[in-house]
Amino acid sequence: MRHLLLASTLLAVSACQVGDNAAAQQYPAAGQPGAPVQTGAPNKGDAVPAFKEQTRAPERISGVKFRVADYATGIGAPWAMALLPDGDLLVTAKRGQLFRVKQNGVKSEVAGAPTVSTGGQGGLLDVSLAPDFVTSRRIFFTFSEPRGNGPNSTSVGRARLSADGAKLEEWKVIFQQNPAWKSDLHFGSNIEWDAAGNFYLTLGERSLPDPRQLAQDLKTDLGKVVHLTQDGAPAADNPFIGNRDARPEIWSYGHRNVQGAAINPATGKLWTIEHGPRGGDEINIPQAGKNYGWPIICYCIDYPGWPIGEGITAKAGLEQPVYYFDPVIAPGDMIFYTGEAFPKWKGNILIAALSGSIVRLEVDGEKIVGEERLLRDQGRFRDILQAPDGSLFVTTESDGGKILKLTAG
Repeated sequence: MRHLLLASTLLAVSACQVGDNAAAQQYPAAGQPGAPVQTGAPNKGDAVPAFKEQTRAPERISGVKFRVADYATGIGAPWAMALLPDGDLLVTAKRGQLFRVKQNGVKSEVAGAPTVSTGGQGGLLDVSLAPDFVTSRRIFFTFSEPRGNGPNSTSVGRARLSADGAKLEEWKVIFQQNPAWKSDLHFGSNIEWDAAGNFYLTLGERSLPDPRQLAQDLKTDLGKVVHLTQDGAPAADNPFIGNRDARPEIWSYGHRNVQGAAINPATGKLWTIEHGPRGGDEINIPQAGKNYGWPIICYCIDYPGWPIGEGITAKAGLEQPVYYFDPVIAPGDMIFYTGEAFPKWKGNILIAALSGSIVRLEVDGEKIVGEERLLRDQGRFRDILQAPDGSLFVTTESDGGKILKLTAG
């Protein structure tokens, strides 16, 4: 067995070396026109992109100057933010706390947050205001919910923010990912609202070898994007309604761990970004009923260095990502920037990356045509939020967990 493992490792290294040389010839060298951001050799060196600029788009230095200031500190591991109509922020902390941060940076804890499973990647995760929050005061949360003795799931809870903003009232769990699984990995967990007042929810496949395969199983919610009403029921336009062999809440499937998503304001379409293992962070535009391939295809290798499945990147009937990263950026949330504070970034995608940067992508229709890495010295970024004046809030786990504010410089 030891000899077989050694042989496999040598073959993998050899393949990577050959692929790396091929990849190096495919892209202009640093400093030349059209050269990509310099990130090192890909993990899956034998991968061939399905189309031009599916990966390593040309580096585009925007030259935008901005100021960075600490906005709030001492949050621990902040996961997500939502902006209240009065300008205060709601911020979830992974350990299970919800904070309200006033515009002077002073924070207070909001009572009534749910009990969460905090092991590994679990915790209190996304927070999102209902489209009619001004009148309903409803807030939606995703969290890792303990489900019996060991298993847990990504669940959605709905509550009403009290009139004084100090506590959550009328808490109700409206959706539970099924099946629950004993894993502390890959909860996914992003809420995005459509024009009809329903929401998309991204769900991880729980990472382990057995549940990973269920990303392809339409009888489960693992590795799926689901589409729900505000009561947690399947949205009426879902593609598998009436199909006995599929769960009616499913919108798309074959996903790994989607922690970031945004509605493109120019088209109304949902875009998602998901974590790969070593390589294979993907941007997709999930369409109803389509299969996005995990774990059958991936521009990646597994953490120990061997292939995922057959090691293939394309197969008939499986969708290609709009864009992929190798090496990974470890993506948190993403937005389409629409503000006036940084006019050169208008229409761009901004991604909060756990690898330690804000990744800016230039978009032409449904293609990525340029890339830039920003703010590389502030630690792990999880969430990014645009304020009404176009300034940006970002969360970072550095210095005990804090929120930074980016303003025009």
